[in-house]
Amino acid sequence: MRFRFCGDLDCPDWVLAEISTLAKISSVKMKLLCAQVLKDLVGEGIDYQKITKLTSDARFEIGDVKASIAVLSFILSSAAKHNVDGESLSSELQQLGLPKEHATGLCKSYEDKQTALQEKLKDCSLRLNKLDSVSWRVDYTLSSSELKEVNEPLIHIKFNIRNVDAGKLEPTVMSVSADKFRVLLTELRQAQAMMNSLN
Repeated sequence: MRFRFCGDLDCPDWVLAEISTLAKISSVKMKLLCAQVLKDLVGEGIDYQKITKLTSDARFEIGDVKASIAVLSFILSSAAKHNVDGESLSSELQQLGLPKEHATGLCKSYEDKQTALQEKLKDCSLRLNKLDSVSWRVDYTLSSSELKEVNEPLIHIKFNIRNVDAGKLEPTVMSVSADKFRVLLTELRQAQAMMNSLN
């Protein structure tokens, strides 16, 4: 059976196994547990002491608590990633064996934070570092006691790359021969022409 929150694929076996673990806690505590997991997913942090209190009535061991957090993280982030509405998510979770009250509580929490969660997932998706600046110099050795032939220029290139995650510049330095520099320059011109044709 295929599920929208799984990207129209079968539900992973480990998620099926943990649905029964989630059913052991009350629907009210399930909603509160979802709220904590959602806070973590949107970057606001998670209160592990609160989670331990919420799951203490069900006599969860530490492994059960971790599994519950993991399965809720998967369900909520996967549903947001595939833009599943709360009603459809509730229906699919009930088909997997989650009690209706639990599914309703989970989906209510999900709907409240769906937009914020999707924005956070967009921010954390593939991001590429950006080229900030390039500087270069050419060294041309006229004579040397070490080498017989010295009439080959050496090009030193420094790329300042802005790391989008850290928000800082990271220099990358390389030295190439004149022939390799010509190849690099040709390939960069081809890449630029390709990018210009796409715009």
